Formats: sequence, C-alpha cells, structure tokens
Amino acid sequence: MPLSRAHGKSFAHRSELKHAKRIVVKLGSAVVTRGDECGLALGRLASIVEQVSMLQNQGREMMIVTSGAVAFGKQRLRHEILLSQSVRQALHSGQSQLKDMILVTNLDFHDEQKRRNLNGTLHELLRMNIVPIINTNDAVVPPPEPNSDLQGVNVISVKDNDSLAARLAVEMKTDLLIVLSDVEGLFDSPPGSDDAKLIDIFYPGDQQSVTFGTKSRVGMGGMEAKVKAALWALQGGTSVVIANGTHPKISGHVITDIVEGKKVGTFFSEVKPAGPTVEQQGEMARGGGRTLAALQPEQRAEIIYRLADLLTDQREEILLANKKDLEEAENKGRLALPLLKRLSLSTSKLNSLAIGLRQIAASSQDSVGRVIRRTRIAKDLDLEQVTVPIGVLLVIFESRPDCLPQVSALAIASGNGLLLKGGKEAAHSNQILHHLTQEALSLHRVKDAVQLVNTREEVEDLCRLDKLIDLIIPRGSSQLVRNIQKAAKGIPVMGHSEGICHVYVDTDASVEKVTRIIRDSKCEYPAACNALETLLIHRDLLRTPLFDQIIDMLRVEQVKIHAGPKFASYLTFSPSEVKSLRTEYGDLECCIEVVDSVEEAVEHIHKYGSSHTDVIITENEKTAEFFLQHVDSACVFWNASTRFSDGYRFGLGAEVGISTSRIHARGPVGIEGLLTTKWLLRGDNHVVSDFSEHGTMKYLHESLPLPQRNTN
Repeated sequence: MPLSRAHGKSFAHRSELKHAKRIVVKLGSAVVTRGDECGLALGRLASIVEQVSMLQNQGREMMIVTSGAVAFGKQRLRHEILLSQSVRQALHSGQSQLKDMILVTNLDFHDEQKRRNLNGTLHELLRMNIVPIINTNDAVVPPPEPNSDLQGVNVISVKDNDSLAARLAVEMKTDLLIVLSDVEGLFDSPPGSDDAKLIDIFYPGDQQSVTFGTKSRVGMGGMEAKVKAALWALQGGTSVVIANGTHPKISGHVITDIVEGKKVGTFFSEVKPAGPTVEQQGEMARGGGRTLAALQPEQRAEIIYRLADLLTDQREEILLANKKDLEEAENKGRLALPLLKRLSLSTSKLNSLAIGLRQIAASSQDSVGRVIRRTRIAKDLDLEQVTVPIGVLLVIFESRPDCLPQVSALAIASGNGLLLKGGKEAAHSNQILHHLTQEALSLHRVKDAVQLVNTREEVEDLCRLDKLIDLIIPRGSSQLVRNIQKAAKGIPVMGHSEGICHVYVDTDASVEKVTRIIRDSKCEYPAACNALETLLIHRDLLRTPLFDQIIDMLRVEQVKIHAGPKFASYLTFSPSEVKSLRTEYGDLECCIEVVDSVEEAVEHIHKYGSSHTDVIITENEKTAEFFLQHVDSACVFWNASTRFSDGYRFGLGAEVGISTSRIHARGPVGIEGLLTTKWLLRGDNHVVSDFSEHGTMKYLHESLPLPQRNTN
C-alpha cells in the first residue's frame, strides 16, 4: 500500500484515508479520564495506544496530542507526569518507542527560532520511529487572549489542545488529524436533543446549519472549538475526522477504522459531491415510499406497466450501455466467466423482464392495505390486521443489471422506498435502467421513491444505517451475502448465502426423466443460485445403463465431475475427489455422491445443503412424499428441475431474491415478502377498565368475514 503522497491538498473522500502517511491523534480530556473524573482511563488509553502502535508498524508516522492538565484539578503538573508515564508504558508494551512528553506554548509556534527547534525535534523523533506526545503547557502559561480566532493559515492561537493539534498538523504537513472526544462526531444540533443528527461529512461553509451546545464535561474546548480547529487544519491541507474515543464498543478500533476509511464520526472535506448524500437519499426514499404507498393500486400498476414498456422501447440504449460495461470488464479482466454471464443483457432478457414486470403490475392490485384478519373485540370495537410496506429496502447486487428493474417493480408494487447499490462493473447499465425507472415513477410524481446510490460508500457503511433502512436484501455471491450478514448492525438481512442445490436420483427413477431434469438443472444456467451443484445417486444405480447415460450426458455437456468420498471408493480411476461437499460451483462443474436410501439422501442434504432447493427424481409416490415432507429447504420438488425455483416461474412476476431464512419470507420473495402488517382498531369511547371483573362490557373475540379480494 503506497503511503507517500505530496502534502498540500486534503483527501476528498474517506476511502483515501488509507493512504495517510503522517497522522496526528488528539485525545480529548474526556477520552483520557474516567467517567467519574477520578483518574485516568488506563484501559482505554492502552487500547488507543495499541492502535497507534499498529499503524506505526505499518510504516506510518504517528503523533499524539493529549489533553489532561485541565481535567485533573489543581495538581496539574503531577497528573501530567502520570499521564505521560502511563502512555509511555502502554506504548512500550506495544513495541513502539516514546520520548518524554513535549509541552508547547504559543511562543513555540510564533517565535521563528523556537518554531524551527520544535519542527526539527519532531522530525528527528519520527525519523527514529518514536511516537511524540505533545501537550499545551497550560500548567505554566495562562490561556492567551483571543486574537484572530483561527482565521487565516498563518494565525492560530494555541489556546487549547484542539487548536494545538490543528497547528501541529499543519506545521508538520500531516495527512490526517483524528480528534477523539466523548461524542460520536459533529451533530446538526446539540447531541441528546430530539432531532439531533450526526453529520457524516462536514464542508466549509456549513457552520450556519449547526447549533453548538455546551463544552465537554472536562477540558477547555467544546465542539465549536473543535470545528474551528478542524476547518483551520483542513484549509492547511490536512484531512480531519472527529469521532468518539470513549464508547466501549468502538474505542478499541476507532482509530484503525477511521484510517481504513470506514464511516466513523464526522469527516471534514473540501470537496462537496454534486448529488445528495446516502443519508439524504435514505430520507428521500422514505418520503417517496410513503407517497407511493398512499397511491391507488391502479396508479402503482400504471408505473410498473410504464417501466415494462420503457425496457422494450429503449432497448437499443440499454444494450449500448451494457456493451460498455462488458467491454470494460473484459479489458480489465476482473470478472470470472459466471459473473460476466450475469452482467450481460440481451433482447430476449429485456423481453422476459418486461413480461415479468407486467405480471407484477397485474398482481399488485390488492397488495398494500389488504385486510387479512377481522375480529370483533366487543360491541362497536372492531380490529383489523392489514398489509403495509416494510419501509425502506436496501438491495445490494453484483453484476446483474436486470436485477434493478425487477426489484424496483416489486418495491413500487409493495409501496416500499428503495435504495439500490449496484456493482461498479454494471455502472453504465444501472445508470440507464435507474433513469428509466425514475421516468416511470414521474408518471405519478414519486421519483424519490427509488434511489441509486452512486456515492463511494462501502457496503459495510451502508449496513450501519439502521435509522434509515428497514431491510437489506443482498443479491450476489455467497461471499457478498456473508459479508453483509456480518456487517449489518441492527438491520435484518433477507436472502441466502449459498445455493447448494441437490438432485437425488432414486432407484425408481424414470430413465426418460433423469437426464432431462439433470441437464436442465445443471447446464441451462450454471451460474444461477438455483442450479444443481450435488447429484446424489442411489447405490443400486451404479454400473447400470441409467448411470452410464447420466455420465455420458454430463461429459457431452462438458460438465467437470468431482467425486464424493463414497462415490470415489467405488471407482478404480475416479474423477478428482471433491474438496468439500458444501461447494457452490456456479459453473459447469458438479459433485456426484452415492447414498444407500432416500433417508440417507435427506440426511446428506440437511448436513451439506444450504436449505435452498432440492429435488427427487422417482416414480414411487410414497418415496417422493417422504422426501417432500422431510427435506427442510425453502423449495422441495418432485420430478422437476431445480431451475423452477424462481419468482417469475412461480408466477410472482419477479423476485428480490430467494430466502432461506426461517422467519417472514422463505423461497422466492415477491410482493408478499416485502409486506408486513399493522393493526387498526376502531372503537367508540372504549376503555380497558370497562372490561374488568366489575365492568360493564365483555370481550366477544368474534371472527368477521374478510372483504372480497380484487382478483382482476
């Protein structure tokens, strides 16, 4: 990783912070002291120092600016010495070297000779791989009178450790200044107030949009002082992040997270993006989704019909954009063949998409607001359970641009707001498909409901937006899904991490059906998540004409065979033995394994499968029913290809994905899976006390008939 860069311009994006070579970490008084203000937070200090040591061992130059004197009352110097010793000891245990704490005053910056001496001392310490600790000498020199108050690059009053850190960062041509305090970052109003929102990125000129509260519980500075110091450092070419260094859940990795570019605290940037932030897009999707849900069902259907028409009317423009994506992917050589296949669009794919969207439109007439239960609680007190949208969906997808209109149509039909995050490899295709989606939404003035995230947010950062997003749906590789499931903080994830689908060939299988179903399951689209990955053969079928036909067909289709352990034991010269029976190949490869019975086939599927889609081929109805009832997967089929596990083929129009979870939605997830419910109670001056032992009313709990559904 290259760490050297020319100083003079701050980083424009968080993702560039990993290139920071020289870093100043400023520890606020609230960070170095305990919450009860009765001493040093030694455990927290050790954790912070461990992170500093780790970054230094990566070849970065680290400096620490500490607060402390004003946090300990009258015996300032003694506590400063204790603080210096504590941090030194912690750094020694982290295998870093440390010089005695350097105490500075305004004169050290404004007297040219002293300034040169300080600069030379710090550079020499860094050259010797030493982490300097710097503090204002506020125990000796009283705070200065306010002067130009941080205005201009050459004038700064070192009146506290915030201004010291900023002055030092610019003087030493530092790439990054990390200011750790006892709040998450900069809020648009005092933290703790009802409407306070954390500002992810702060730009010069945004001060008027912020209301500052009181200063820290300890120390001399407050958030206003930190912001002024940060903007001064930014003007001098140093990037700044203000973050929480006291929270027990994040303080152990807050510094390294910031350097890795993760969305932590408030990042100060001079480069304001042209479009809205992802937080603003989330708010827009929320508002647009609510407007969408309030439309008449016919109006939502009109939007989807319009989108279906645009997919065919603008076919040439879509395919041209997709061609650019394919050419760029092939030139860079960054995509495997299965992903290239998923990236590719064609006329037939667009036609199928349009047909699927029209199915969604037709089936969406009675989705939102449908009454699914009515109960008379008591006289004139009626309860209804009705379907409502989930809220805001975040759909993250790789390679497959056809996913965008499918998911958009399902979100529109179900009245949900939608955030879409596609892969870079499909940027051109996604852009035009999103443009067409917004054109269709404009039909009823709800363009904001579907947002395409084009900012440089990492997927892990999006998964932390629990106040904006209600459900995450990943569409992509098993690794992507696992990463999202791990990263999601307080947001449910719908989907499956793997598609390890099985076909079991029973002793009573039809010769005519076996090769047809296996060929379709494996070879029709091997990159799909519902493609066959493991073929289970009953032991009695080995060395029979049926078994030979299966092997011959797979060879003709150029399917590479991997032998399971039991299958390999029956062969003198076996194919390559499988490395794992839990493998999703996503290509013209599959595993063959032998089982002794349908019961063993079920056990194998439960042990090595992913609860996605599993198939039995047999003419024995009793065996088939045993398989159907006992296999615990989202989709279980008898004498049918695994490829039928699909929202379009199920008549759902399309799907947002296939879920293998045990709650809410399972299998191909269409409109129904994107709805939840709420309860509506209509009464007439009812109170619970009327139903007490001596009350005047009795509970009835009578089931009432449901209103007739619109099936047109």
